[in-house]
Amino acid sequence: MVTSTASTTSTASTLTTSSLVTALGGGSGVDMTALANNLAVAQFASRNDRLTTKAEKLNTQISTASNIKSMLLAIDTSLGTLVRSGDLARTPSIANSAVASGALTGSTTPTGTYSLEVSKLASGQQLASKAYAARTDLVGAGTLTLRFGTVSGSSFTADTAHAALDLTIGATDTLADVASKINAANAGVSAYVAQTTSGAQLVIKGAEGAQNGFTIEAAEDSANPGLAGLAWSPGSTNATLLASASDAAYKVDGLSMTATSNTLTDVIPGVKLTLKATNAGAPTTVSFADPTTSIAASMQDLVDALNEVTSALGTATAIGGDLANDAGARALKRSLSALAGTQIMPGATGAARTLADLGLKTQRDGSFTLDTTRLNATLAADPDGVSAMFTNGINGVFASIDKIYRAASSTTDTGSLGGSISRYTKLLAKVTTDQSDLATQQEALRARLVSQFTVSETRIGTSKSTLTMLQNQIAQWNKTS
Repeated sequence: MVTSTASTTSTASTLTTSSLVTALGGGSGVDMTALANNLAVAQFASRNDRLTTKAEKLNTQISTASNIKSMLLAIDTSLGTLVRSGDLARTPSIANSAVASGALTGSTTPTGTYSLEVSKLASGQQLASKAYAARTDLVGAGTLTLRFGTVSGSSFTADTAHAALDLTIGATDTLADVASKINAANAGVSAYVAQTTSGAQLVIKGAEGAQNGFTIEAAEDSANPGLAGLAWSPGSTNATLLASASDAAYKVDGLSMTATSNTLTDVIPGVKLTLKATNAGAPTTVSFADPTTSIAASMQDLVDALNEVTSALGTATAIGGDLANDAGARALKRSLSALAGTQIMPGATGAARTLADLGLKTQRDGSFTLDTTRLNATLAADPDGVSAMFTNGINGVFASIDKIYRAASSTTDTGSLGGSISRYTKLLAKVTTDQSDLATQQEALRARLVSQFTVSETRIGTSKSTLTMLQNQIAQWNKTS
């Protein structure tokens, strides 16, 4: 570090001396500092120009490829939203919304109308301990064991598949500490301390479902008794049973069913129901919106969006284009050109099997147009098949577009657009490093030339001084003679 500082100081001093000599008319009269700068720049100009041109090209390629990838993402995102919850979704509609709410699961395409009657909601056991003076009261030491199973009246049937929860309670643990330990165990039960009119009470809440009831056993430390005050079994008065654990009971299309939770998945195919209230004796209906009226408009939007991508791709891959020789761009073009004719509904036997059946038509220049005549014919011949193509499942319109986007954006596939972006980015980083190294070499050359020229200037200045002295002496001699 000392050598570097000394060198820098010496260089600065040399530059100052050279500038002063030139300014005072000494030396050769040439600005050696400027000359050194110009020579150093000229020496590295061609290499700097090549690196700058390469960096500009790489930046343009990254920008162009990233823009095309972003356009694909926009199509993928908007289409996904449409089929999940927008105009193309067969959104569940429950006539009595107070009874339940519904959402699509994507496992299948729901159709038709169903009746739903809820006679009982699933609930979890809730238990409140006896009252303590404060949440900071000590509860004694030992082990609390929560065993899980079915509580029925004064009997308990253990669920042997559900592991018991053992909690070690220390001599300094308070009622609030017991609640914290129950929560930290993350065993399907939660607890808190309620400050009631009677005092501080430990409230323990179990998961929904009849088999998630629980009892509490206490093994006291004889040196610190009192933990038995938190024990509870069916029929015990040591705590208050606020709610019993129970299963949900309901009917779908008149068929009786039960569930351990109020969240029901695929009881109605493709739908997740969340039960919220009972409606015994007054069934409500679950029906689904028909997206066929929105399909034509959505297909036209898809065509327009795909044309934006194909236009950008066409410009980028044309002769002299930013991605003219890019493997990822060419692969994307091939995927898009095959999109219309690819069967996107394997096993479908109706008229709706490909995007071409939905009117997507590929033109000679690679762009798309919407054949409304074919779309209308498919809708008339196979409306359910068309609707089934607009889901967020593993097949269909969205899945096909999503597959193309994911393939194009992959950074691990060297033949994808994402792989190209990754490669260009690495090359750009290398160019930036090369530019930095070149700048260091150029500065080293400039400093060396300045040092050499300054020595020369000093010598020229000394020679000129000697010459002037001799000329003055000779002139004096001549004058004397």
